[in-house]
Amino acid sequence: MVNGIERPLDLLNNSKGKEILVQLKNEKQLVGTLLAFDIHINIVLDNAKEVENGEVKRNIGLTFLRGDTIIFISPAASQ
Repeated sequence: MVNGIERPLDLLNNSKGKEILVQLKNEKQLVGTLLAFDIHINIVLDNAKEVENGEVKRNIGLTFLRGDTIIFISPAASQ
């Protein structure tokens, strides 16, 4: 067990209310505050922004992402 994480969803639970980085299958990256998720890794982000090369490309706001469009989620979003 590392940092209180025993199962994959523990990482998402620990990231609720924090900024995360999400890589999508269409090669887009989004950064936003994780509000909610389910067992399918559908997620809700607040204050979501599309980023490209570390720079904000556009603001999206409150958004829902389908889990099957996500490649990875990083709890340590850095800008």
